[in-house]
Amino acid sequence: MSSKEFDVNGTDYKIVITEQVIAHVNNLKELYNAAYEDPESFEDVSSEISDTIKEIASTVEPDAEDSDLDGIIQVIIKTVDAKADEIKKELEGRPAKKIKSKK
Repeated sequence: MSSKEFDVNGTDYKIVITEQVIAHVNNLKELYNAAYEDPESFEDVSSEISDTIKEIASTVEPDAEDSDLDGIIQVIIKTVDAKADEIKKELEGRPAKKIKSKK
């Protein structure tokens, strides 16, 4: 877990990036993609998008202002993506483990 402090519209926010937050962010990105690929489905997924945004925003301290939600979600998505890239680079830099066969 890591935490992130950030400013949106003059308000300082803090979030702890947990597995649950990461799952919500990944779900939100999938919902955005679904709505983008099939604009007619937007009405079907818009309530899921709204619910997911509320779930993510509920993990922010202090309570998120409605006017700040867009900026908060953008920062959190970028933070989660950066963390995923960091982990991927770490894993790519490690030598592959050799599997020992039993004789």
